Amino acid sequence: MTKDIIAFWGYPHPDLINKTKKLYPRAKWVDLDICFNYPPSKFTPDAYCGIIKNIFDNSFYLKDRIIKILAAAGKDKCDSGFFAANLLKNEGFEVEISYFEDTLPLNQLPDVPICKSSLPLKKKIELITANIVEQKDYSHLEPSRAQFGFWGVPPNDLNILDLFPDNTHVFGWTRCVEAKNPANMELELYVEPDIPTVFFAQTFCAKTALAKYLADKYNGLCIDIDAVPSNSAYAKIEAFLRLR
Repeated sequence: MTKDIIAFWGYPHPDLINKTKKLYPRAKWVDLDICFNYPPSKFTPDAYCGIIKNIFDNSFYLKDRIIKILAAAGKDKCDSGFFAANLLKNEGFEVEISYFEDTLPLNQLPDVPICKSSLPLKKKIELITANIVEQKDYSHLEPSRAQFGFWGVPPNDLNILDLFPDNTHVFGWTRCVEAKNPANMELELYVEPDIPTVFFAQTFCAKTALAKYLADKYNGLCIDIDAVPSNSAYAKIEAFLRLR
């Protein structure tokens, strides 16, 4: 089988992305963070972050097609990303580890028009993650007046984002990605205190500590979800959006 995929997770450094594009101009790029419902690899414990499980499941399913993996492994991702990079190396994958830890002060960051737009929340998240590889200009998007906030990482199951109204602004790590500062803790902790916000983290992720801290501080809803949202998770979010 022909190897035709450049796989990645997180936000590999733009210099690494550009270098790899030049080396493999015809390659298809695949984000290993995304749940494609491939068969489970059985490589991780049952009680483990669903996003990291996706990385292993996708990697092993696509192994014969993957040219190399660009693996975010520093403060811009997580320790589990670092462990995954090294374990996949040991399993015979070509892995290039990336550290994208450059940060700027808040007043020097680029604008985040997608996060502040009136697009549906799921569309916002999809555009932000797609823009990691295919950089496009979204400065034409009109900002909306925020009714709610969504803080955190892209959920494993994006369908839960359909619960939110279109004028939901994006905060947390996803906002950091649009600002091209994925390791910027000051920006990750930033929210607008007057906007009712859902603070989301994937179950078993260390960011659950940030989500709880910020939810307590700003009277928001802290919620963590494993691979598939439960009816209880849907109900909690729906109740928060209705009552606030």
